[in-house]
Amino acid sequence: MQVTDFDVLIVGGGLAGLSLACALRDTRLRVALVEQRPPLPAPGWDARVYAISPVNADFLRAIGVWKHMPAERMAPISAMKIVGDRSAKLDFSAYETGVPELGWILESSLMACELWESVKRQGNLTLLCPATPKALEMASVAAALTLGDGQTVSARLLVGADGRDSWVREVLGLRAINTPYGEMGLVANFECQRPHRGIARQWFRHDGVLAWLPMAGNRVSIVWSTPDENALAMLALPAEELCTRVAAAGNHELGAFQLLTPAAAFPLRLIRVPQIVAPRLALLGDAAHGIHPLSGHGINLGFQDAQVLAGLLGATPDWQDIGSERLLLRYQRQRREETLLMQTFTHALHHLFQQTFPGVKPLRNFGMNLTNALPVLKNLFVRYAIGAF
Repeated sequence: MQVTDFDVLIVGGGLAGLSLACALRDTRLRVALVEQRPPLPAPGWDARVYAISPVNADFLRAIGVWKHMPAERMAPISAMKIVGDRSAKLDFSAYETGVPELGWILESSLMACELWESVKRQGNLTLLCPATPKALEMASVAAALTLGDGQTVSARLLVGADGRDSWVREVLGLRAINTPYGEMGLVANFECQRPHRGIARQWFRHDGVLAWLPMAGNRVSIVWSTPDENALAMLALPAEELCTRVAAAGNHELGAFQLLTPAAAFPLRLIRVPQIVAPRLALLGDAAHGIHPLSGHGINLGFQDAQVLAGLLGATPDWQDIGSERLLLRYQRQRREETLLMQTFTHALHHLFQQTFPGVKPLRNFGMNLTNALPVLKNLFVRYAIGAF
């Protein structure tokens, strides 16, 4: 009879994989995590930030991570202002919605480093780092992973949390449907002349979707989803010219900008993975799905993957096989609706504002203004988006 080294083997130490490991802290399960390199703190301010929804802030509190986040690096979102391409607008307010805040803006590296420190102290977890997956064999009783140094580890359940170009997913032949947007997400941080007052701002423009996300202090982080050629042209701009262009694109609402971090850009694509489980396997985070960043929900989906999977595994009695397909299909069913809804919504919204057919612009902007004029509908929409039901 084959003896397994672990109960759960997580491949990938990004935010989703680390949060799953932390969420399994108080279970009886023996957990291992494979990662090539530990996360490093960003020099200065990290240009890659995430909008964390209240429900995921609660998840991070539950796994003991939130309380260690430095308050001086976090920014609550008190309101959102969304502007269409003909001055249509849609405003959301935490006060009007009846919640303390709509979310929080946190730096990616800040969360990753704190999650890493948490798993390093975890009694039921073994960190295999630096380690690189080399070969994978799935058997009836265990998954056996061979690492680059020749070591082989096995587990009753293998979790692929190794990003949108998942090695695990590819090796096991799970289909991923990639739809490139022909766009890049341009990110950078700025010091702004006027206070942002915790308001997240977003513009649907002819050259893409621009978001200004409030950071701690008088700072904002931008995500500009724009065609490849425009993103590359902006990357080549001198700092002063980039500041001028970003400030002008947002109608100078926060005055003059000063660049804090060099601009960077990454290609955008929709990733649909019809099957995220198989016997002894579950996919998590970006390995299981990818969406357009205009909703800001990418990592929120990943954290919810981790919470749901950890809940199922932690509630499984000793006699039940945590790698059984029957159990893992419950995880797939529970995550399918939210993932499909967010992918469909963001994909449709992106294409709606790309359309140039006569009559489309007035119709979409009328829809935004109508929604903004109906408080009940608007608040239902935002409460669903932030998980406040």
